[in-house]
Amino acid sequence: MKKKKIVIALGGNALGNNAEEQLELVQNTADAIVDLIEHGHTVIIGHGNGPQVGMINQAMEFSAENGGETPSMPFPECGAMSQGYIGYHLQQAIQKELKEREIDREVASVITQVVVDPKDPAFNSPTKPIGSFMTKEEADEAAKDTGWLFKEDAGRGWRRVVASPEPQRIVELNVIKQMVDKDVVVISAGGGGIPVIEKDDDSLEGVDAVIDKDKTCALLAADLDADVLIILTAVDYVYVNFNKSDQRRLEEVTVEEMEQHIKEGQFAKGSMLPKVEACLRFVRSKGKKEAIITSLEKAGLAATGEIGTRIIADRG
Repeated sequence: MKKKKIVIALGGNALGNNAEEQLELVQNTADAIVDLIEHGHTVIIGHGNGPQVGMINQAMEFSAENGGETPSMPFPECGAMSQGYIGYHLQQAIQKELKEREIDREVASVITQVVVDPKDPAFNSPTKPIGSFMTKEEADEAAKDTGWLFKEDAGRGWRRVVASPEPQRIVELNVIKQMVDKDVVVISAGGGGIPVIEKDDDSLEGVDAVIDKDKTCALLAADLDADVLIILTAVDYVYVNFNKSDQRRLEEVTVEEMEQHIKEGQFAKGSMLPKVEACLRFVRSKGKKEAIITSLEKAGLAATGEIGTRIIADRG
């Protein structure tokens, strides 16, 4: 099998609802990742942080406002905290699995900033859900107390929403490249990266937002000249006519075919659509690229082409 450079985008919802649960779940993640490493692939890991950054933000706000004698914590700092503790858990789990398989490889996390445009229209229309699910009554009360915006999330409850601007540039890209070149297993772009804007003096300033982690991972994969982008989600395949009698799974699909499915409204805006769009963005980048969407458990099989939805430029 040809050795490949693979960027993996891991969903934050796959990491559990608290630190204890996450410690258990990351072991499954480590197994899948080390399967790829064991086959000689170079692996770079990005991950979501929607539930985690929301929990940190809510906890800090509650403590600050209810006698905890702690300062209110800005949202970008909460994002940095989530990158740190998710990376810490992933590092431990991957290091443990590598050691058990007697694979000599270092693992490290990079606290990653991503430049966004302060004029991005997303800041005028927050859509990215973060934090835990609430009832309508709980969300109304929280909105009254905090001034935050809450929206209903795909029939599962109400969640806080923040802006989701487009990623423009990964600040720590050169550091990540150097580590990858030295065969380090790099965990980066956590939560899509900490969104920052460039000021007139060229300094950076964090902003209240969450960048879609799949879009940032697509950008990272293109910048690293990766061979494959794998987006791990809850299903083995992408489907058209999902949950209908004529539901059909997609196996190998070209960019043109996938664009037609998007025009037909086949993919939900809050779930599968951004994953598909991120894949298309990467496959359109220079070189012969492919992107795969599948479940965490099937990551190893996806890399060999045995399972998952595989998106390619064309069949020529």
